[in-house]
Amino acid sequence: MGAAAVVERHRAAGREFTAAGVRSFVREAGEGEAVVCVHGVPASSFTWRKVLGELAREGLRGVAFDLPGLGLAARPRDFDYSWTGLGRWCVAAVDALGLDRFHLVVHDIGGPVGFELAASVPERVRSLTVLNTMVEVDAFRRPWMMAPFARPIVGELWLASMARPLFRALMRYAGIGDRRAVADEEIDAYLDLLRREDGGRAFLRIMRGFERTAEKRERYRAVVRSDRYPVQVVWGADDPALPLRPYGEQAARAAGVELQTVPARHFLQEDQAAAVAARVAALSPAAG
Repeated sequence: MGAAAVVERHRAAGREFTAAGVRSFVREAGEGEAVVCVHGVPASSFTWRKVLGELAREGLRGVAFDLPGLGLAARPRDFDYSWTGLGRWCVAAVDALGLDRFHLVVHDIGGPVGFELAASVPERVRSLTVLNTMVEVDAFRRPWMMAPFARPIVGELWLASMARPLFRALMRYAGIGDRRAVADEEIDAYLDLLRREDGGRAFLRIMRGFERTAEKRERYRAVVRSDRYPVQVVWGADDPALPLRPYGEQAARAAGVELQTVPARHFLQEDQAAAVAARVAALSPAAG
């Protein structure tokens, strides 16, 4: 099976919906309390496909949608691709999907985006699970393999150079600890879903819209330290992109919780899906 077939199988497993005037795509699995999974880059709802099935086995309803500019979502030119803009769109997305209350799981830049969602509707959040992301955003430094995307011209050239062998090598180095967990065509699907019809231009705008300010740091600290819902921090311990030290320790310290680890790199959804789902279920008395 090639990457195109993988993408089409992914498409067939979900459905389109529209939020705030932007067409997007959502995958769901299971029954019970909803678990909203917010992806990062260079990713989409495809990243959560294994976790959704595991959440269903835990008695929960997994929900993963594509952020505008990524995956199978539309890529409008006039959209605000900052964390603020993407978070505002997430509020519209959970409304459009009829999710009154939900557990929230965030990863990578889905952390800041999901924190914007939680800050806007804290009364609707049942729990928060933080996976390999950044809370102390003013101190965040892009990892070397992602830093070029933030620079005009250089980013376009770096993205254009991403032939499949190079992209596979970077994903396996930084993202996936167990090589057996993900086939080459699945990694190729990540790249195809990143580029789609605009060649990745919206992705580059996202990469250049990071809001690494002290104001956002305080906003996100308040989200992870809230007493309105339980919070946990679970980290792929071998992540070279967002290392346990300092980023995992910073997140746990900000949340005031003990740092939990699993043997994985950045994309722990790929080889630790069952462990991720089990940790989420542990915060839901209705699960199981």
